[in-house]
Amino acid sequence: MEYVNLGQTGLKVSRVVLGCMSYGGRWYRDYMIDEKGARSHFKKALDLGINFFDTADTYSNGESELITGKWLTRYAGRDELVIASKVFNPMGPSPNAGGLSRKHIMEGIDASLKRLGTDYLDLYQIHRFDHLTPIEETIEALHDVVKAGKVLYLGASSMFAYQFTKMLYTADLNGWTRFVSMQNHYNLIYREEEREMMPLCEEEGIGVIPWAPLAKGYLSGKRKRRGAASTKRAEGDPRSRQLYHLDNNFDIIDRLVALAKKRGHTPAQIAIAWMLHKPYVTAPIIGATRVSHVTDAAKAVDIQLDEEEMAFLEELYEPHEVSGIERAKGIPLFPGATA
Repeated sequence: MEYVNLGQTGLKVSRVVLGCMSYGGRWYRDYMIDEKGARSHFKKALDLGINFFDTADTYSNGESELITGKWLTRYAGRDELVIASKVFNPMGPSPNAGGLSRKHIMEGIDASLKRLGTDYLDLYQIHRFDHLTPIEETIEALHDVVKAGKVLYLGASSMFAYQFTKMLYTADLNGWTRFVSMQNHYNLIYREEEREMMPLCEEEGIGVIPWAPLAKGYLSGKRKRRGAASTKRAEGDPRSRQLYHLDNNFDIIDRLVALAKKRGHTPAQIAIAWMLHKPYVTAPIIGATRVSHVTDAAKAVDIQLDEEEMAFLEELYEPHEVSGIERAKGIPLFPGATA
């Protein structure tokens, strides 16, 4: 495993992040892995040298954090781990149970630390941009969480580049703790972030840890242009079909599959290797529903692609509708809540 600095910090992270959204109750999504099943995933990740683990309070309404904390503390010392979580999405029906207000951030960090069984988080990320809370309130609250020793570094997730610019400027202007990472939607068949967000992150020294690097399974090469869904994940995640089920995407996937066959690797390995060749990418976040998915991701770190192969994968790309960004001026409702 290779290790690199997260942005301009001194924090060393593995080139692959294990995303923990897949761990929790079946009530959340049909393909979820329960506590017992998740054990082998965390053990394999640690054995492969992965030290970076990303979860969120909202994943299975806290169950993911509980499972992540249990197995990580069982198999590794706290100093060996880089644990990241997120705040924004509602954790209950109360009007103050979500968003990026000072109240929710202060309550959210304490709840996440309790579930994870740790005294601090290495990286605390805002899950989305909050249109209803002043930026100054959010960043000062996050700064205070850092100064209290509950968080070491701050990160952000999907938003427009102009919004992230305003947040970085506000932190700098007031001498508050700056964001060091951006977790955004990016993969071989969704590259809209290359227009503004990636150049911004390069210019500002922000580490990039993309989500959905395999396009929710499409870049595994197992999804078909026509016919029924081929995996449990595909059956239980209709949103992925809305995002990625386009003819042009399948043209790119066909090339991915062909190159993988030629090189003797899986399509998923080549897709991750493509991303790791981008100078602005620190480490993609891999979601796993099988132990082999963790192994595949780790093997991708050692794959070298030449310029011709990179161009072969990229040249058919067409512009997409922007997705993965909070557009509505509100906070998503907690399941069961009413407007």
